[in-house]
Parts: sequence; structure tokens; C-alpha cells
Amino acid sequence: MDKIIDQALLKLRYYIENEENRGYDPYDILNSVIPFSLFGKYVQSLTIQAGKRIPFNFRPLIGIKKDYNPKGIGLLLSGYSILYQTYQKQEYLEQAQQLFQLLKKLVTPGYSGPCWGYNFVWANPVKKLPKYYPSVVVTSFVIKGIYEYFNITKDDEAIKLIESSTNYILNDIPITENENGICFSYTDIIKDTCYNASLLAAEILAINFSLTGNIELKKIALSAINFVLAYQKIDGRWNYSIDLSTNNEDEQIDFHQGFIIESIRNIMSLTGTIDSRYLESIQKGAIFYYKEQTVNGVFLKYRLPKIYPIDIHNQAQAIITFSNLVSYDKKYLDYANSILMWTIENMQNKHNGSFFYRKRKHFVNKIPFMRWGQAWMLLAIATYISQSK
Repeated sequence: MDKIIDQALLKLRYYIENEENRGYDPYDILNSVIPFSLFGKYVQSLTIQAGKRIPFNFRPLIGIKKDYNPKGIGLLLSGYSILYQTYQKQEYLEQAQQLFQLLKKLVTPGYSGPCWGYNFVWANPVKKLPKYYPSVVVTSFVIKGIYEYFNITKDDEAIKLIESSTNYILNDIPITENENGICFSYTDIIKDTCYNASLLAAEILAINFSLTGNIELKKIALSAINFVLAYQKIDGRWNYSIDLSTNNEDEQIDFHQGFIIESIRNIMSLTGTIDSRYLESIQKGAIFYYKEQTVNGVFLKYRLPKIYPIDIHNQAQAIITFSNLVSYDKKYLDYANSILMWTIENMQNKHNGSFFYRKRKHFVNKIPFMRWGQAWMLLAIATYISQSK
């Protein structure tokens, strides 16, 4: 079993490093040479949705080029840094050093602190964001990668980026506050209340508390947990977001369940917090995640109650979440192992080592998206290995 996982990692690394960390993305269609911007946000939104569903890689035909995705680079930096912590191999350190240097160049200028955004134009019927427009989600995964890198190098430049990132979160991001706590918005462009995004912003503050001891950062991060806990359902699930003016929620239940569990666990660990409410929330959330969102404990339902397509991002997040819950109960590592082994067997390309995008009931979309698939799976395998040693 260990040999299978080691071989899967080796093949995946070969693919990623051969591609020099560049790749396509499910959402990158507006990077095309076709002037979709002439057709308005609604048409552009539909174009993005179509682009991520077409089962063959048409991107080279419409002028889309492989590129660095800051979030993907952040995920890879986390993965290689964890691998170096586990094995102390120079090759992992060298990869991490290259990725860190790249992230320094990809900072989006013009904000109170360093922040990062996707390398593609993104639009929905409400808003449109240009390339590299920063968000707390992208910034959080980048900072988490830099934090893992700092843990193995003690690099002064890394800690400066981490510490100054709090300025972006606290000065640029709108905050919603009610009797439950606070909620950070996804971006600075609109005030919203998305549970997982808010907790990812709070993780940046928790990381900085762990480095500086600034008690105010801890208080704010825990207040963000309190907000999200108030909207956990009795069965353990969370929806995606809430409109507080109507109390209507977006009932999207997928890998974001894992995001939320992971963030609560991380913030508790980083701030040294032991709170029975948080522990109960994690336990309820994890039980729901496994019992209701997996099929036979080996693959994740796409979005409740829909089973297909089986999505590589879903698979990776479950492996990460359950691996990191091993300190609560050893059964979680068994859950992670079952999902990982199934994913390697059913979703890894036997020829080039990349992971497929989606597996439907009767066919497989084999496009090897770098951020969505390869970066997440490198981090998932690295996390599983580190927790199983």
C-alpha cells in the first residue's frame, strides 16, 4: 500500500515538474483570444460554466495558454514543504524555494498588504473580476503555503509576507457582524457572508497570532468561528453562504464542508484554543462529511444529493481533512486511506501521472487541470503521508 502511494506521488511530481507548475484551469475560458468581454457579464458567466463542462481540452484552439495560478502555486508550496518536513530530501526543499520565489512575483499590487488572485477573468451575473483580482480564499491558501515554507526555512522574507498579509484582511475586506460573531467577505468588491471564505481569512489571522502573540488577532479569528458555528445544521452540515437580510442560504454542500472543518481545526491549533463547542462542531461536521457525502467511503458525492460527476477536488479535500483529523480519532486516517487508494486506482493517468478532472458514470474527463487537480492531489498525498508516519 505504501509503495502504491509512493509511486503515485513520484508520477504526479514528474508531471507537475515537467509542466514547470503551469497549467490550464476549469475557469480560465475568458483568457481566450476570443473577445467574450463584448457580450456582458451574463454571457461571460454562461461561457465559464460551459467551459468547465466540455469534456475535451479545447483551450489551445482558442488561444488559452498554460499559466501559473497563484492558488495552485500556494497549494504546491504547502505540499512540497510538508514533504520536506517528512523526508528531509533536498529535492523537495528546492521545489519549495522555487515556488516561494514565484509567489513573491505574483502579489497583486495596490492593497494594504500582500494578497493574491486567480490568473483568469471571472464573472457571474452580479460581478466581474479581472485577472489577479485578490480574494481571501486565494490569499489564504498562498499564506498557508508560505507558512509551511517558513516552518522549514525560517526565511525572513516569508515571515514579512505572512505578517503584512493581516493588513489586507483587516483593512481591505468588508466585515459583517451580528450577535453570533463576525464574517469576512470573499473580496473587497462586495460585502457578503460565505462561511468557508470567512474562516480562510480568519486562518491568516490565526497564523499571525501563532507567530506574534497578538491577542487581538486570536479574538477576531475565534469570533469568525463563532459566526460559522451558529449556522451549522443539527445533522452537522453547513450550507455555502447566507443572505442576512432574508436569512436565505445557498444550499451548496460539497468540498466546502471539508474546508470549514479544516479551518476550525487549524484555528484552534494555531491559537491554542480548547473549546468543547468547537470540538463538537468538528465531530458533527466530520460524521456528516463521511456518512452523507461519501459513497461507500471511497468517493465523494459531487454536490448533495447529486452523486456524479466524481470530482478530483472533492477527492483531494476529503483526503486532507480526514488525514488531519487523525489526532481526534485514528479511524479518520483509515477513511483518508480508502479515499486516496480509490482515487489513485480510478483517477490517476497511468501514462503521465496526472489526475483526471472528473469521472462520470459512463465516461471520464481526463483534462489534467493544474490547480484544480494536480496541486490539490500533491497536497493531499503529502498530508496523508505526513500524518501516517
